[in-house]
Order: sequence, then C-alpha cells, then structure tokens
Amino acid sequence: MRFAATPEQRDFAASLRKMCEAAGTPGLVRAWAGGDHRGGRALIRQLAGAGALGLAVADEYGGMGAEPIDLVVAVQEFGRAAAPGPVVETAAVIPALLQGLSDHGPARRWLGGFAEGKSLGTLALEPGLPAVDADVAEVVLLADGDRLYTARRGDLVRSIDPARRLFTVVADEVVAEGEAVTAALAAAFDAGALATAAQLLGAGRALLDTTVAYAKQRHQFGRPIGQYQAVKHQLANVLIGLDLAEPLLYRAALTLDTPDRARDVSAAKVACADAAYRAARTALQVHGAIGYTAEYDLSLWLTKVTALRSAWGTGDFHRARVARALRAEASA
Repeated sequence: MRFAATPEQRDFAASLRKMCEAAGTPGLVRAWAGGDHRGGRALIRQLAGAGALGLAVADEYGGMGAEPIDLVVAVQEFGRAAAPGPVVETAAVIPALLQGLSDHGPARRWLGGFAEGKSLGTLALEPGLPAVDADVAEVVLLADGDRLYTARRGDLVRSIDPARRLFTVVADEVVAEGEAVTAALAAAFDAGALATAAQLLGAGRALLDTTVAYAKQRHQFGRPIGQYQAVKHQLANVLIGLDLAEPLLYRAALTLDTPDRARDVSAAKVACADAAYRAARTALQVHGAIGYTAEYDLSLWLTKVTALRSAWGTGDFHRARVARALRAEASA
C-alpha cells in the first residue's frame, strides 16, 4: 500500500487549487450563504469539467471510474477552498448509493449529470434528518429503512455554517427498495464519512497555511509573533496532527472495498476531524479578536470545520465503531 499521493495526483490537486483560487471562493461562499448560487455553480461546473465530480462514477454512467484515493485527493482541495455546495454528496455519497442498487436505472438517469456538473445531488439518511443544500440540488433523495425515495424540500434548518444550508425533506416517489438499498446505504455512508474526512483535512491545511502567514506578518513588541515559542509550538502541533491524519485517510481510501472499510473509514474521520478542529482552535487563538469577525475570511473555514466534525457520524460514533472492530479482531 502507498500512503502518499502520486505525482499525477499532486498535479491534479494543484490544478483544482488554482481553479478555486482564481474563482475567489470566499466571495462565492458568502454569496451561497445568502442564497446566490450562480458563482458557486459556475465553480462546480469548472471542477466537473476537470473530472473532479465524476471520479467515483463508473465509465458506463459517464464518469471517470477512478479509484477512491483519487476522489480523496480531489475532495481535500474542496475543503482547502471551503468550496460551497453539496460536493461530498454529489461526488461521493450518491454515486456510491446508486451504483450499489440492483436497479441501474437511477444511476443511468442521474450520475452523468453529476459528472458533468449539470446537476447536484443530496441525501437525507433517514426521515427527520436534514439534507444539505436541498434548495439547490436537482436530485434530492431520502432513505427510510430499506426504501429510497425522491424527496421534496421542506423547512430550512439553522446550521453553524451559513454556507451549509440544511433543509428537512418530504418523501415523494420510491426509487428502490429491499436489501440492496440497505447495503448501498451502508456503502454510501462510508463514502460520505471518507469524503468528509478528506474535506476536513483540506480545511485544516488551509487554516494552518493562513495562520502561519499571519504569524509571520503580525508584529508584537517589535517582532513577528511567529518568532515566539508559544506560537511556534502550537503551530507545530497542528502540523503534526494533520500529517498523522493523512496516512489514515489514504489507508481508508485504499481499503474502501475490503472488509476493513468501516474500521478504517472511522479511524480516518476521527483523526481528520480532530486535526482540523485543533487547526481551527489554534488559528482563532493566534489571530486573536480579528478571527472572531464574520467579515474576516478565516471565519469561513472555522464554521466549516465545526459543522463537518459531526457530519456523516460524530466522533463518538466513529470511535465506538473502531473499538468494536478491534474487539472483534482480538476475539477472532
């Protein structure tokens, strides 16, 4: 197994990063939070044009048919840019769900549009749970036990991240039912947890880079604050946490189609969420009062990380799943 990106994957990531930087994602995120989706949709179409949204979609449905590790590399850049929209659901969750169904009709109907950036998708895992950006997604799905429905948007649910717009949904038409739906939902959940872990790691990297740059230019007592040991040590601890989480993320991508899937995905989600949260806390402390202001771009990443920590499974859920897997291995 290789726990590092290849030169080709690094080049792909760099091209996605340039697209996001050129688009000015902070402005797009603020507009998205305010209900203006035009700029965000344009960026998503650009990313789809580069192949980023079709990586998990098989060739027969108009996608790239790439490996999970390629998707992880791409989604890290979504997180680094704090890209708006249901990108995890569109690029990872619904492709895993629909391609796991015995009826391939829904996959043929919708996945090509996802890969091309023409449409977005979102999913509520059970009745009562909200779906991300259900007001803008063309494909809204709702799972209820062993049934999968199309759904209609309900009421807006307040989120700590204004750009992560949550809505209740109401079941409409049955898409599929039976044991295949249950198995496909389990695969889709793990795809969502893995992609969210990658998104968190990318956001954590962005927070660290921003904070290091700020510590170099912010002066106190005649010196850049980055020269003080207290600041250096905190930033070093953030870097260590992110670097230690990365191989767990890559391992989870490499074992996504093995019996170790649940254990490795949960380990990656816990590690990436904890590392990104430490990056967020440190960034806020180093920046001081300016970090609290909504007008300062740092806030976009702070709220994103806070919201994503519990998305696709809380830390307690994933730690418990890792513990169950380890106990099962020990008793085998």
